[in-house]
Amino acid sequence: MKKLHTLEKVNLREIWKHEAHNFTQWLALEDNISLLLDEIGVTAENIVTEDSAGKFNVDITADEVGTEKKIVIENQLEKTDHSHLGQLLTYASSFDACIIVWVVAEVREEHKRAIEWFNEHMRDEISFFLVRTEVYRIGNSEPAVKFNVVVEPNAWSKILRMKGTTEKRITDTMINHLNFLEGFKDYSSKTDTKLRITRTPRSQHWYDISIGKSGVNLSLTRNTRDKNVGAEIWIGDSQNIYNKLFKNKHLFESTIGIDVQWNELENKKASRVRCMYPCDPDDNNSHDEYYQRLIDTSEKLQKAFKKIIK
Repeated sequence: MKKLHTLEKVNLREIWKHEAHNFTQWLALEDNISLLLDEIGVTAENIVTEDSAGKFNVDITADEVGTEKKIVIENQLEKTDHSHLGQLLTYASSFDACIIVWVVAEVREEHKRAIEWFNEHMRDEISFFLVRTEVYRIGNSEPAVKFNVVVEPNAWSKILRMKGTTEKRITDTMINHLNFLEGFKDYSSKTDTKLRITRTPRSQHWYDISIGKSGVNLSLTRNTRDKNVGAEIWIGDSQNIYNKLFKNKHLFESTIGIDVQWNELENKKASRVRCMYPCDPDDNNSHDEYYQRLIDTSEKLQKAFKKIIK
């Protein structure tokens, strides 16, 4: 029988000596912050380190792609403490943030309960995340980082609170979106796909998957009005990337082998390269078929993209 190695947990201070000078700067790099944001289900742009908040500087700020909600991220290479919790709330109020992320080495139970309480009692558009940073190696391997979400908003809890309110009424369509996307994530976990399907679904009609390029995502969509589901490459404020793909249109389409829609949205920031599948998204008996179609199409889109955009 083949011998299996064990994971060795690495002290974070062995990797990053200083919180602000080392860890924050490392985390803000495109590939690294994508690892964190994938875990909490957020796509970000306009990433800034040490952004000013009155007399203080917040570790990282960013904007959520598509909603422009402000994100604040507070880092800590030690166990959670009252001081950093206070800073987190100060930064959140200073930037009127809707997505607040506390990245730590270890979690005290009282601070875990505090973040859970915030998610239960803050208005529904505000989300708190408590994330533990862990680093491992196997034998003499290079160390690898893993972000583990300890606390996150409960999508169903938010829906139940929103039902019947006058401020924002939840719809059956939003509930069906969430059901569909949770089913997709569960289905994908049983396949051998290499796509990073890690994000927590929300009650919205799209689901983003990181493609390893800043400002670009794979995005899965569910459209009950037009009766289709689809996968697309969503390109943010980068005309150059869209132009390069379109210039190599023949290579892109021959790699995918299925019909592609090219949508250059001139008056908006984003452009799209889409593959749509006509169907009834509410046909629960066909969901597994739709899920597999979305995975297959997304894998082809990612392969074609990486042939052209290095």
